[in-house]
Amino acid sequence: MHEYAVDCVVDARARLGEAAFWDARTQRLWWSDIEGCLLHRYDPASGRDEMWAMPCELGCLAPRAAGGLVLAMRDGFWLWDEATGERRPLADPEADRPGNRFNDGTTDPRGRLWAGSARIHDREPMAAFWRLDADRSVAGPFWDGTRTTNGLAFSPDGRTMYFSDSAPQTRTIFACAYDPDTGTPGERRVFAHTDDLAGRPDGGTVDAEGCYWMAGVGGWELVRFTPMGRVDLIVPFPVERPSKIAFGGPDLATMYVTTIGTGLTPGSEEKQPQAGGLFALRVPGVSGLELAAWAG
Repeated sequence: MHEYAVDCVVDARARLGEAAFWDARTQRLWWSDIEGCLLHRYDPASGRDEMWAMPCELGCLAPRAAGGLVLAMRDGFWLWDEATGERRPLADPEADRPGNRFNDGTTDPRGRLWAGSARIHDREPMAAFWRLDADRSVAGPFWDGTRTTNGLAFSPDGRTMYFSDSAPQTRTIFACAYDPDTGTPGERRVFAHTDDLAGRPDGGTVDAEGCYWMAGVGGWELVRFTPMGRVDLIVPFPVERPSKIAFGGPDLATMYVTTIGTGLTPGSEEKQPQAGGLFALRVPGVSGLELAAWAG
């Protein structure tokens, strides 16, 4: 098996590192520690990692075309101003589901934000996916009854949408046809079962060749699937619980990977002292796609 050089670029000891995306405007990587209620921004040029404390769990985030970020948190969708640190509310579509929080999300190529929720203290099938449009209206729920939403990503042409249910009972990646003009998803189908893989599907992304990458949480691995859903490559990883993959750097060829520092297999801690860190690696010939800013 080929060995890849994987470096820990921020020894953050995050409880639940997630939500990474590359901001092409600033050449920096944003990410979150969901359970630590922290927003991070990493600058590869200086090695500096800045942090902002959040009032509750920050599940996912995306750049905003008008500046700043859009956040999906335990208490709904928010705008966030980098200069002031101010949050401004947009909507809370799961206000009637107090046992949920937002978990994973991304933007489609036209600048709509998709975000999914997860249960906080159990894995009952009470989570769903939501779409935040540029006019700040919210559509959904989609695929209500999911246990743990994850893995949202889009094909390079924007016509296939990927997502997963990462709960141990399900551990399945789905795909559906997607209309980028209207933001309408089609009927979901199974893209890949992961029972034969070491890890469950956590955060996902799509590379420039249209292959889907899965962070194999619990499995010490990253997995690349062809557009047909076949395993193409397994990259061994130095920590047990990788959680989210984002392509970054000037050439979008550096893979940044957040990880989880809690829930490790008992006795494995000495093997993975940097669990919860932010990692970086390059896979020859592989690069990613620039994330569209939320258009609202």
